[in-house]
Amino acid sequence: MIRGLTGLSDEIVQNIFLYIAVISVSILVLITFLMIYFTFRYHRRRNPHPEDIHGNLWLEILWTVIPTLLVLSMFYYGWTGFHALKKVPEGALKVKITARTWSWLFEYENGLKETELTIPIEKPIHLQLTSQDVIHSFYVPAFRVKQDAVPGMTTSLWFRARDLGTYDVLCAEYCGQQHAYMLTKVRVLSEEEFYRWYEEKGKELQMKKPVGVPLGERLFQEKGCMACHSVDGTPRVGPTLKGLFGKTIVVMTEGKERQLKVDEDYLRKSLLEPNADVVKGFPPIMPSQKGVSTEEDITELVRYMKELK
Repeated sequence: MIRGLTGLSDEIVQNIFLYIAVISVSILVLITFLMIYFTFRYHRRRNPHPEDIHGNLWLEILWTVIPTLLVLSMFYYGWTGFHALKKVPEGALKVKITARTWSWLFEYENGLKETELTIPIEKPIHLQLTSQDVIHSFYVPAFRVKQDAVPGMTTSLWFRARDLGTYDVLCAEYCGQQHAYMLTKVRVLSEEEFYRWYEEKGKELQMKKPVGVPLGERLFQEKGCMACHSVDGTPRVGPTLKGLFGKTIVVMTEGKERQLKVDEDYLRKSLLEPNADVVKGFPPIMPSQKGVSTEEDITELVRYMKELK
C-alpha cells in the first residue's frame, strides 16, 4: 500500500474514511433488515385487521439521539483530520505551485522553476498554490492530497512522501478544453539524491545557462506554452509554432479579418497582448505574459520561436 502522508495524517484520512463507511454500511444493513422483517411480520395475511400505533416516546428519543450523536462524531473526527492536514510541520520544504491553462509550474525557494515536482523522501513538503487564470485543483491520488488553486489568492497543503517512485498529478477541477491533459509527475528521490539534484539545478540557475536545454526552450516549457502550441506541426488549441516565423497568416483584429506577416514584433505582441491579433480559427484564450515574464524571458521566447523551422 502506498503511504502518502505522515503516519499520523495518513492514518487519520484512512480511519475517517473507514469510520464513515462502517457507519453507513451498518445503517444500510439495519434498515434493509427491518424493512424485510416488517414486510413479513405485518403482512396482510398475518394481520388482516390493522391497528393504529400511537407512538413510543422512548423509541422516538432513541432514533433521534443516536443519529445525532453519530453525525456529530463524524464531524468531530473529520475536523481533527482537517486540522492535522492544515498544520504544517516546522522545517517543511516550501514549493510554490502556479496553475495555468493547462499546465503546472513548481518554484522552489532558491528560484528554481520546474514543470515536474521533485521532492525528497520522508521530508514534509509545504505547497503554496495559486492560479493565473481559472480555478484548478492539484490532486495526487497516491498521496491522498487535493487542493484548489484559485486566482488572486494563495491556498496551501502539506504532505510527506513515504515511498520512492514517480506519481501522477491531475487537475481535479474542470478548467477548459485541455483539462484532461493537465498532467504532470511527482518524483520522490532519496534525500541524498534530491539535494544533489537541487544543488546542481541551483548552480545552473545562478549561471543562467541551463545544461542540455536552451534557455528559450526551457522557458517555453516553464511558461506552459506546450499545453496549447506544438512545435512539430500538429495543431492544438492554438496554432503550431513550427515554421510560423516569416509566414503570412490571417488574424482577427477587433472582429475583422486581416493578413499580416509573422515577425519579431508580432511574436512579442502575441506574448504580451495575445488577444489583440488572434489567428483565425482559434479561440482567444491565451493568457498574457505581461507582468509574468521579464523582458529577457520575452526576448528568449521570441528567439526560440523564430528557430522553429
